[in-house]
Amino acid sequence: MASRAQPPPPPSPHLRPRLHASSLFSPRAPQPRCRGGRSRLLSALPSPSPSPPLPLAARLHRAARARTRARALLLLLLLLPKQLQQPRRDPALAAELARLSAVRERLRGARTLDDKLRALDAEPRVAAFFGADSGRGVLGALEPREVLLLKCLVAAGQEHVLGDDLDWSGLWHHEHHRENGVNGGSALREALYTLAGLVGKWSSEGVVGGETGVSSGEMELLRSLLKFLGDIEEFYDCIGGIIGVQISLSNYGTGAPFNLKGPHAPASQDKFVDFHVPDGLNLMEDTEYASQAALWGIEGLPELGEIYPIGGAGDRLGLVDSETGESLPAALLPYCGRSLLEGLIRDLQAREFLHFKIYGKQCITPVAIMTSSVKNNHDHIVGICESLDWFGRGRENFRLFEQPLVPVVNAEDGKWVISKSLFPVGKPGGHGAIWKLACDRGIFKWFHRCGRKGATVRQVSNVVAATDLTLMALAGIGLRCNKKLGFASCERRPGATEGVNVLIEKQNQDGIWSYGITCIEYTEFEKYGIPEPTIITGRFLVRTFCHLVTPVYFSEFSSQVSYPANTNILYVDLQAVEEIGSCKNASCLPGMVLNLKKAVSYVDHFGFECSTAGGRLECTMQNIADNFVNEYNYKCSKGIESELDTFIVYNERKRVTSSAKKKLKSEARSLHQTPEGSLLDIMRNAHDLLSSCSIEVPEVKDNSEYLHSGPPFLIFLHPALGPFWDIIRQKFIGGSVSEGSELQIEVAEFLWKDVELDGSLIIQAHNIMGSTKRNEHGEQILHYGARMQNVKIMNEGINWTSPKNVYWKHDVERSESLKIILYGNAEFEAKDVVLKGNHIFEVPDGHRMRIIQDKAGFDVKLDRINVEMMDSGTWYWKYTVVGVHVKLNMVEL
Repeated sequence: MASRAQPPPPPSPHLRPRLHASSLFSPRAPQPRCRGGRSRLLSALPSPSPSPPLPLAARLHRAARARTRARALLLLLLLLPKQLQQPRRDPALAAELARLSAVRERLRGARTLDDKLRALDAEPRVAAFFGADSGRGVLGALEPREVLLLKCLVAAGQEHVLGDDLDWSGLWHHEHHRENGVNGGSALREALYTLAGLVGKWSSEGVVGGETGVSSGEMELLRSLLKFLGDIEEFYDCIGGIIGVQISLSNYGTGAPFNLKGPHAPASQDKFVDFHVPDGLNLMEDTEYASQAALWGIEGLPELGEIYPIGGAGDRLGLVDSETGESLPAALLPYCGRSLLEGLIRDLQAREFLHFKIYGKQCITPVAIMTSSVKNNHDHIVGICESLDWFGRGRENFRLFEQPLVPVVNAEDGKWVISKSLFPVGKPGGHGAIWKLACDRGIFKWFHRCGRKGATVRQVSNVVAATDLTLMALAGIGLRCNKKLGFASCERRPGATEGVNVLIEKQNQDGIWSYGITCIEYTEFEKYGIPEPTIITGRFLVRTFCHLVTPVYFSEFSSQVSYPANTNILYVDLQAVEEIGSCKNASCLPGMVLNLKKAVSYVDHFGFECSTAGGRLECTMQNIADNFVNEYNYKCSKGIESELDTFIVYNERKRVTSSAKKKLKSEARSLHQTPEGSLLDIMRNAHDLLSSCSIEVPEVKDNSEYLHSGPPFLIFLHPALGPFWDIIRQKFIGGSVSEGSELQIEVAEFLWKDVELDGSLIIQAHNIMGSTKRNEHGEQILHYGARMQNVKIMNEGINWTSPKNVYWKHDVERSESLKIILYGNAEFEAKDVVLKGNHIFEVPDGHRMRIIQDKAGFDVKLDRINVEMMDSGTWYWKYTVVGVHVKLNMVEL
């Protein structure tokens, strides 16, 4: 949905941009300069120096201009007449598309269900398959709506899904064939019809009825197929249901020659299209504004919801139940001691805890989760939530809605892949289904009733998305600046199967210019001329302009400028996305593509795992941004991003995206997108954080070292310790963590000062963010704590040679450890003491344990906390906002 900007007052001639498009191949005429004398060209890099020898930046600029001209040539070719731009299509495919389109139009014109059935019966393909009388055979036992679904399937050219094991036409009935003179045929045919008549009369093990001859097993499959088809017909009603899906599949084709469409393909009314590297806030560079934006996000938490698209199959993880052998969805991956879904809620609760500590009020964020039926995903997600009592948040604060499956098509012939008759292979149709589905299921209305204006969106496999400021800075800018959609981005990794974020610039035939930040999926790179980065050794450059910065990741050897990575971390304005999701056209299914670049796995009728070259129609969640372009009557200049309804923020890659998407294969050398690789990124973040606290921590070496020796340490810090690193730095001061050590802190109220760790230290709390006791206003009070000052810890720690260790699960064998467990409102304190060997300290609810050094080693003192201090503890951190930062002050009672 484009937003048209009002024309500004006519500027003076030297500021007025040209309204006509210049030649794509000639050098641009000198452009007007903005106030302050800065050039406002839409270019990827600054102007080069004219004096030889050319500096590196100038050489990059020259290369960028050459690529721009090449891209312009590509786009011009795309804009040529269709007979020149497209390869010659198969006439049979063109005829099939025309037939399907005619069927869709007749169905759209039909007012009643009977009218639709008559329109389908007029199709020769339907009549040939089901016969003239649909009241006989299997169809006679079905409801009219169910008959419609099966006839749509056949009209779509997918009758092979139904197979020939059932009497679809009613001609199998022995008496019927006799009445029509069939018994005059061969003896073999007569015997077959007699056998068919006998089978139709069987009533044991599964025969539902003699008239249809459908066994209970077949009827169960048929019911499952009807639900599958019904979901497609309902969800894809905006493009024509089953017939519309088949048209889309045929339009995209089953190979590269036909894959000409896409979300950014130039429309016939566009005479100019170009992509640029988008400007945006870099959280690592403009730290003051980054802190301000993150505080806006925490302050606005009561206006935010959370959306998780976790309906994906996660086939590449190969996750199975160790006891039953059942394939499991990605959300159940046991990662760092908990499922990936639990990790999402843990991150969310940490932000809520920070809001409570600053503003003194608790807020519970409503969470919407899109599931699917693949691998019993929906049932498993419900099971996790119920087993954990909905994470103590209440069932009413969750909405789960199930994503429909779409058929998988064979890459060679375009037919739906089936495991057996009546059993098409279905997969989730991409996370882009979330907007329409959320609208259909009333999710947006629910958010509005909860008083929510915006929402953050993240995927379950990205385990670092909530690191430091990224997520809250994104949400803060979105809320404060009334944006419709925002992206969290970073530099691209060569070879990664990820899209890119671009600033798209278009001009239509009427001279209207449109701008927006959007995404191009990796499957579309070749089509749009998006280069693949070829980094050998590189660095991360930041170019500042008008308080915005653009990351340009390049190799000093390749001079390759790269667009930033799309990470699927989003901020969305709920009203804006609801308007798109409620559209009755293809706009509510953004970024529709047919991805044929991955092998599709399924189980055949013998129960064997199979794989075939194929794909499915997928929508991309982030391409809803294509509906939020801003339109102008004039060509805009550099810095337009700040005025758009879409925006982007940047951070270091390991603080934005690191995914556990695929299982590490024994012969693999790359850890990219594996649980092992993402664990190392978590360790790198821990190193960077603690090193900035004046704590000595070993370096995390290259990923290849992990394959030989594992990680150099294991450090897991609960996000409620911050989650902003600026807050954590005030709780950790000085000391060291030796190589091979393990540090796990599962409490929020914590102090580490000059602690030396050589071994394992584990601090756990049953109520990590405090007790759940409610005060007189019904608000939950959070309190407890652990303090360690000038403590030296030495034990054998993890047995790093054990073959049972699975580090990314945090499932390790320990020789010794120091373990502290806090129950309820409990406190632990150790000061000026050396703790050697294996120890477990358990502190009961309402008590304070102190470890004191004595001549024999140490002494343990356990005291009951005074009643008057029970609601606050004997000490706590007081959070105060000073400027754009959160300052902590320890209050002792």
